[in-house]
Amino acid sequence: MRLSKKGDYALRAMIYLSLNYNKNYIQIHEISEEEKIPEKFLEQILLELKKAGFLQSRRGVGGGYSLIKDPKEINLAQVVRSIDGPLAPLNCVSKWAYIRCPKEKECGLYSVMLDVRNAIAKIMEGITFADVCKRSKEMLKRKMKNGSSK
Repeated sequence: MRLSKKGDYALRAMIYLSLNYNKNYIQIHEISEEEKIPEKFLEQILLELKKAGFLQSRRGVGGGYSLIKDPKEINLAQVVRSIDGPLAPLNCVSKWAYIRCPKEKECGLYSVMLDVRNAIAKIMEGITFADVCKRSKEMLKRKMKNGSSK
């Protein structure tokens, strides 16, 4: 699995929206500025995330984007799959984009890549955006603590 720039930006935007989950709608320019994502590219990404059922939007004053569900209900794999497609490194081991390989019953590479796919899926399906936010907050606390002790 290789995460595209679009996938990276989608995850970062989702994290930002998750950190601001109980606040009003967040405007694109705010996310763009805070996450250093080109605004026009971010617009396209947010529209895809909206079509995938992760976001809602509102136009006008006080408008912007917000999560439809609690960050505890959205895992990393769901977003990556919606933006970048399958997590599997090869189509012959993909649940989402399976293409039969005539040698898969005897292929050692198939077996290894199946293990890789299963490990990636297990990790990414097991981590929600709430989990990532918690980790981000803990890392910021450590940084502040270490920075203030110098």
